[in-house]
Amino acid sequence: MSFLPEQDPRKRKRNVTLEDIAAAADVSVATASKALNGRRGVGDRTRERVEATAHRLGYTARQGSSRLKLGGTVGIIASDLSGRFVLPIMMGAEDAFGLGMISVLMCNARGDALRERHHLRALLSRKVDGIIVLGSRSISRPSLGHGFGAPIVYAYSPSDDPNDISVDVDHVYSGQLAARHLMESGASRIAVIGGDPTARSTVERVQGAQVTLDTMDVEVSPLGVLLGEFSEAWGRAACRKILSEDPPTDGFLCGNDQIARGVLDVLRDSGIQVPRHASVVGHDNWQPVAAASRPPLSSIDMNLEELGLRAAELLIQAVDGTAESGHHKVRSRLVVRGTTFLVD
Repeated sequence: MSFLPEQDPRKRKRNVTLEDIAAAADVSVATASKALNGRRGVGDRTRERVEATAHRLGYTARQGSSRLKLGGTVGIIASDLSGRFVLPIMMGAEDAFGLGMISVLMCNARGDALRERHHLRALLSRKVDGIIVLGSRSISRPSLGHGFGAPIVYAYSPSDDPNDISVDVDHVYSGQLAARHLMESGASRIAVIGGDPTARSTVERVQGAQVTLDTMDVEVSPLGVLLGEFSEAWGRAACRKILSEDPPTDGFLCGNDQIARGVLDVLRDSGIQVPRHASVVGHDNWQPVAAASRPPLSSIDMNLEELGLRAAELLIQAVDGTAESGHHKVRSRLVVRGTTFLVD
């Protein structure tokens, strides 16, 4: 593996990070990492742009400074290996750990706290260098504690202990992004249909949407925020209520893609054309739902692969004693399809 030579460090005010490279090259952090590490899945032009940007900013990969990247073993304890959010996070972590340099031991806790503790003891007995605890839901979880001799990073389900290292999606930003796009797509009266009201992700997405809607020249449905469950059935029920009690609504901000598809069913049955007469945005960018919807669904993608990459990078830093504790966040992105208008 080779990198372009570093510029004179006296010319830089601080160390250039991978995030700096990604922003300057207009790519995701995961793409920047792949490009600089010679991984597959990056086009030649993109790779050249990232490498040129790294050289221009004076970036030097710090692989040599990390004892873990020189060879080691990490453990991943997942709550549910069959969950649709887990695999992309694991793929992102794999990109950060590299090819063959770091061995990964995978455990499936199946959502059971006792099984999770058992896997933790087993991994520690194998003298792993660090552990990622990967949740299947974006909710706060109890800390496993401290003083294990190996650092722990919590991914997707952040620890409730601020002294731990956690990384999750910025759900407030996700709500802001969806609300802003609906307004830019032409919606003049917007309804928010959320999922499980006990989920932190639901609460934070609604908060983000409300803050943005309050600052825009757009009306909010007088029905307020409707919360229920993450299902198509709830999306259909909520949409029927909105059309019955507040028919001028022409923008639907949905808590996930299943809710959004239920909304689309009711709009279609009611003769309301999407996106001509109403705009709909989902959340999760779950391909089997979003791509198969009629029309294909615009949705918020949580950048889970980038979340996994960030979790692995934090673990590598924690092994070296340089990681900052607290709640780190990854921003989502908008994927525009046929239920909204693309805005330049």
